[in-house]
Amino acid sequence: MKELIGNDWDQVLEPVFSSASYQKLHNFLKEEYASKQIYPDMYHIFTAFKLTSFKDTKVVILGQDPYHNPGQATGMSFSVNPGIALPPSLKNIYQELYDDVGCLPVKHGYLKKWADQGVLLLNAVLTVPYGHANGHQGKGWEEVTDQAIKALSERGEVVFILWGKFAQNKIPLIDESKNVIIKSAHPSPFSARYGFFGSRPFSRCNAALAKWGKRAIDWQLPVEVKVEK
Repeated sequence: MKELIGNDWDQVLEPVFSSASYQKLHNFLKEEYASKQIYPDMYHIFTAFKLTSFKDTKVVILGQDPYHNPGQATGMSFSVNPGIALPPSLKNIYQELYDDVGCLPVKHGYLKKWADQGVLLLNAVLTVPYGHANGHQGKGWEEVTDQAIKALSERGEVVFILWGKFAQNKIPLIDESKNVIIKSAHPSPFSARYGFFGSRPFSRCNAALAKWGKRAIDWQLPVEVKVEK
């Protein structure tokens, strides 16, 4: 069995990791990393899976692909490294966090505390070339992340937070009889005012977890953080 992640996700994703299509993706990425600036660095591609094991995943916040400017990408959707300016979408997420559950905004965008509590911060595509959003779309990552979504759906009792049309295109992969889907407009400045603000995803998520007897997510982020290598 390929051990790319180091926890139970390796077993869950083994059918994909052993496939010819993944080998093709692997070869493509080797060439990309050797010839271009690709984000995140190759040691952080699977950070979301490493921080939040399959058995511990209670919530999925689905993004599209990593940030594509220097220093931003962490391997977790919507998260940026400490010391990096907050992207506009994350500023809007913080605004909704405050309005919804009273979490005070912090100056950094490092969301590891959520991951440590069972929030899988998953991008549908796990790598991106510098300055080229969606540059690795359709290269094979979707088979990996779709398999992750389907496996979690089959296990059940997961809250899927789907912001925007792209994330909501994954709804057919999710069994709504066993899971909860919370959907709204994307927190991007272009769409946040058209249904993201006021959607209360964080309190709704915790309400769903409570019905399953699961511990609520403490959404309040620490004031100071440091990146663990």
